Amino acid sequence: MIYDIFMPALSSTMTEGKIVSWTKSPGDKVEKGETVLVVESDKADMDVESFNEGYLAAILVPAGEEAPVGATLGLVAETEAEIAEAQAKAGSGGSSSAPPAPAPQQPEPAAIATATTTETAPTPSSNGNGKGSGRIVASPRAKKLAKELKVDLATVAGSGPHGRIVAADIEGAAGKPVSAPIASPSAPAPKASPAPAPAAISTPTTTPSVPVGQTVPLTTFQKALVQNMVAAMAAPTFRVGYTITTDGLDQLYKQIKGKGVTMTALLAKAVALALKKHPIVNASYTDQGITYHKDINIALAVAMPDGGLITPVLQNADQVDIYSLSRRWKELVDRARAKQLQPEEYSSGTFTISNLGMFGVDRFDAILPPGQGGILAVGASRPQVVANEEGLIGTKRQMGVNVTCDHRVIYGAHAAAFLKDLAAIIEENPQSLTM
Repeated sequence: MIYDIFMPALSSTMTEGKIVSWTKSPGDKVEKGETVLVVESDKADMDVESFNEGYLAAILVPAGEEAPVGATLGLVAETEAEIAEAQAKAGSGGSSSAPPAPAPQQPEPAAIATATTTETAPTPSSNGNGKGSGRIVASPRAKKLAKELKVDLATVAGSGPHGRIVAADIEGAAGKPVSAPIASPSAPAPKASPAPAPAAISTPTTTPSVPVGQTVPLTTFQKALVQNMVAAMAAPTFRVGYTITTDGLDQLYKQIKGKGVTMTALLAKAVALALKKHPIVNASYTDQGITYHKDINIALAVAMPDGGLITPVLQNADQVDIYSLSRRWKELVDRARAKQLQPEEYSSGTFTISNLGMFGVDRFDAILPPGQGGILAVGASRPQVVANEEGLIGTKRQMGVNVTCDHRVIYGAHAAAFLKDLAAIIEENPQSLTM
């Protein structure tokens, strides 16, 4: 029997995907559940696994090319004797089954005939790497590296999503320094998410080199970004600014940064506590009405080494202590730049923070992310000469923030009250962030 490998729908907005690489060559044996190729969608790079055991008979869409969701990418023959038959079908442009129906528009990957992605968690196991389920869950690069360094995958505990073994785990087990580039094309790689704005960057980065004087086709990530920005422009938005004194926050940061606390986590915690008082600012518009989210999930924009952008999410940020939140943020950033985030870790935000303060930017406006009601643009904290209510002159550190809101959900008074309470938390009670 001959099976088709279809282009899976890795996100609700995905209409086409790009083949990053094939991990198998025609004629190679394929086990059920084994990775056969890596697909780049509008949001992520994901491994695609075979539903069937057999032999990869033909590759219809080579690496580097794009195909729509549901298109046949390759053929798997159940037996070696059927390889020639499958290759004949590939040569005639045929496939073993009729094209599938268009993928349903939903967050989870649509059901496909013979392939699935490793977004799904492996069966729980004793060592966290899928061993208890009968197979090892590892990225293609990790498998290759394990072979090169002669490391037994069964002895390695995975640090990736759902216990997945990644390249760093192999090098750690072999006692080698991590030397692989973080943008390895064969690694599962979240490339993009519904980005708030091209300028929304969480940490400084060098400007990526560009081919000056050339016209370069848009990448899958850039296409998704364009679509998101066009969608964002359809929402009626308004902006409200506020100046916040940060002396107390800065002092708190100096006291606890030695324990691993980051300023990003402090800001996320402060925003989350303010949102808890103003659930309307944590809400979002849908065609069916206004969705009032039960969780407060803070998305923060992170610049990728290749110039891309992704928004890791600190889920339930109002409920997590600042030390755990900081550890979680560091883990998310490391895995984001190693391109190992799972979709729920960068697409579940209910409110976004965009911080350009470390670049010295005083104040800026951020574009509202699709599916959210608001985004906070954070400027630099600087010493300012100010007068108190008695008219006495002094110096205080202050930062300017602007919140962009969806006017279908949030009104001016809501945004103003939210910013006022955010300022009160930072200025009057920063110690509440450690409780």
